[in-house]
Amino acid sequence: MAYIDRNGVKIYYDIQGPQGALPILLSHGHAAATQMWAGQVEALKQQFRIITWDLRGHGRSDCPTDPALYSVEHTVDDIAAILDACGIDKAVIGGHSLGGVMSFQFQLKYPDRVLAMTILNSGPGFRSDSTRDKWNLSCERTASSLERKGLSALSKSDEVHAEWHSDVWGLIHSARGIMTHQDARMIDELGNIDVPVLVLVGAQDKEFLGAGEYMARKIPNVQKKIIEDAGHAANLDQPEIFNQLLINFLAQFGDRAFTAAKSV
Repeated sequence: MAYIDRNGVKIYYDIQGPQGALPILLSHGHAAATQMWAGQVEALKQQFRIITWDLRGHGRSDCPTDPALYSVEHTVDDIAAILDACGIDKAVIGGHSLGGVMSFQFQLKYPDRVLAMTILNSGPGFRSDSTRDKWNLSCERTASSLERKGLSALSKSDEVHAEWHSDVWGLIHSARGIMTHQDARMIDELGNIDVPVLVLVGAQDKEFLGAGEYMARKIPNVQKKIIEDAGHAANLDQPEIFNQLLINFLAQFGDRAFTAAKSV
């Protein structure tokens, strides 16, 4: 259990696994937390250097009161700062839902720090302004519902637990400042991603099946797998299958040691 201090905002992270092993950083979705990755940490920590963390406004990370401190820019810089704190130059960057979106955003800003990507039940945003506006409106509805009902407004899904969070305002500000989309850069740049990418989608998560197929067509070096009998949190619905697919994907890096190029 550790924290970094980002200009007065404490960000929680956890790192497990042997020094020199392939590093993989996993980001959770909106209103989830590091606990959603417990099954992956347990399965991977003997072979890989695995990092999980709580996005600002979530879990054990701070919930600053200033809405301006919740943004894509802050989030991808949080990831970079965690890698620095762990002494890691490059890592496999992955995430679920909003965490997958932040993985794409991290790759846009820090492409030299990405060894590979793994995207779970997520998508690269929208090219159409009208579709993006509809998405942003749904983010506002989420934020407004949390304002009215508090943490009781959270969905009853396996990866979302009210008791993981201390302050509903962190989730409200995150919905408005991190979840919303401002442009089409992610989707426009899919063809320029030059690292291996694993796209995983739960077969029952209809909203992201199309996004998974689109990414499979546009990303040059991509593997796409559909996980049967799984929904939005496919790593929780089918953990053994998910873990094996991830391990198989990571096997391309072999047993070579990964030395830290960043100083702690």
